[in-house]
Amino acid sequence: MELKSELFKQRLEKLEILREKGLDPFPHTFSRTHLSADILEESNGLMASEQQVRVAGRMISVRGHGKSCFAHILDGAGKIQIYLRQEEVGEELFTIFRLLDVGDIIGVWGPVFRTKTGEVTVHVQGYSLLAKALRTLPEKWHGLRDKEIRYRQRYLDLIANEQVRELFKLRTRIIRSVRRFLDDRDFLEVETPILQPIYGGAFAEPFVTLHKALGMKLFLRIADELYLKRLIVGGFDRIYELSKNFRNEGIDRNHNPEFTLLELYQAYADYGDIMNLVEEMISGVGQEVIGSRQVQYGDHLIDWTPPWRRISFFEALAQGIGQDVSQWDEDKLKNLMVHRQMEVREGAGRGRLWEALFDAVVEPELIQPTFVIDYPLESSPLAKRHREQPNLVERFELFAAGKELANAFTELNDPVDQRKRFQEQAKLRRAGDDQAQMVDEDFLRALEYGMPPTGGLGVGIDRVVMLLANASSIRDVILFPHMRTEKP
Repeated sequence: MELKSELFKQRLEKLEILREKGLDPFPHTFSRTHLSADILEESNGLMASEQQVRVAGRMISVRGHGKSCFAHILDGAGKIQIYLRQEEVGEELFTIFRLLDVGDIIGVWGPVFRTKTGEVTVHVQGYSLLAKALRTLPEKWHGLRDKEIRYRQRYLDLIANEQVRELFKLRTRIIRSVRRFLDDRDFLEVETPILQPIYGGAFAEPFVTLHKALGMKLFLRIADELYLKRLIVGGFDRIYELSKNFRNEGIDRNHNPEFTLLELYQAYADYGDIMNLVEEMISGVGQEVIGSRQVQYGDHLIDWTPPWRRISFFEALAQGIGQDVSQWDEDKLKNLMVHRQMEVREGAGRGRLWEALFDAVVEPELIQPTFVIDYPLESSPLAKRHREQPNLVERFELFAAGKELANAFTELNDPVDQRKRFQEQAKLRRAGDDQAQMVDEDFLRALEYGMPPTGGLGVGIDRVVMLLANASSIRDVILFPHMRTEKP
């Protein structure tokens, strides 16, 4: 075990030596004046003024030259070189510095100069040990590549890989840009319950927990939809929530059980208005944070410049399969799926079968941003019927790079129709489809008070970040993705 390794024992011994010398290896604070990037940017002025700087970070390299040492320290803005000489810091402090290791966190102070090779360097007049690292960094921590270690021990990944730190800064800028876009258009950010007595708003299995005091079963939300639409009933016209949602499903490149979802609702709008909104939002966010509406993703150059392609669900499915299946019954659809060696979910109705075929055949081919519109009624229990084709609903999904990014409806606001749809879902649950939606009586009661015409949207933020950051796996854009239990 690593805890019993010789290197670990050596570092523990050094820790005790430092304490015996009267040093606190874990002081409470350090006052710094600059980050590494500030020093590099202001180096000419700092050198001209001979101003002392105070900088702190993790020591990532050290090399001795007799009675002097060079080292690099890494902080949140980058890295910078430091230089110590025994005659300037004193023999005792210089000797103590020799007890420090790569990985230790230190604070230093002194003026800035440029070495003969031209590297901006802090000429150390004094230093403090701020945290003694008892574990050694991995042998090849510069450019750590082992994904198991990177995902499981993200702290090492962030230390080792500058591009990973930059990716998560990019993620923050993307979310900040989305918020700014919506705030500027008078959307109100709200919060809805994570623990729900009835889950709904999506086809998914929930995580289940127990509230002891109330003696009741609760579910981690799979979507925010039904609560947000209650707020539309309550009189808020434009609302959004950036939330964590939880679905008890498999893990792959595009799915993590815990993920970030943007849901928004706009009263007196339909799915056409929402299409225009999401088109403007994602293209604008890309322009703001990347500096371009054209973004490289894998082998593809994705062009987010509006307008995006629009195609109906059954037209896209017919193109993918080679024949029109819009009038097929369940048996015929199941036979096609078996022929294609696809899994057929127990109790699935026509809507779920059509969508399974679409996901397998059509979705991977949708590389450039594409709105797939007008879905079958059977697969969309929360969407309003199409105003011209009553067997369809006014719904779109957004795809790019072979991934679903967003799902949106002209929201169903007829409480009688909504009750019938929920009842149809209940039949599917009894037939064995455990992902069919549940009847939510309180939501139906809210609709009975009247909800205005509304357009709604859900956007998978993690997948948007993937595409803008050129990340091949959702685990690359989630700081702490879910992993199997670590083997001892």
